[in-house]
Amino acid sequence: MAVKLNNRAFGHAKELVQEGHVVVDERDAWSEHQPSAQKENEFIRLHGFDEFGRWYLGIDDEAHEQTKARYKFPYGDFENVHRCGVLSAESRAGQYKYYDIENAVAHLHGMIDTLRQ
Repeated sequence: MAVKLNNRAFGHAKELVQEGHVVVDERDAWSEHQPSAQKENEFIRLHGFDEFGRWYLGIDDEAHEQTKARYKFPYGDFENVHRCGVLSAESRAGQYKYYDIENAVAHLHGMIDTLRQ
């Protein structure tokens, strides 16, 4: 699997955080806050895969462009960045040694934690 950082999504996430579109929640909340498959499908139907990809920090170059399998490491709910999603992505990226994604997510984590102070 050739997963690399989705720079477009990283820029989108930073912009959202700067604009205050953030849910500062706890690590374990992601299982409840992440979009369901149904919500993902509805978002794709309304906005397309190009917009869908802006919510995923990883891109799998080996997966077809018009599939959900192409996009990895979600960080939000299609409206807000979720701290729990960022933390989940950070640990998973580190686990799989996707260092470019791990570094980007750590940057987002720092931006969000600055808001908590």
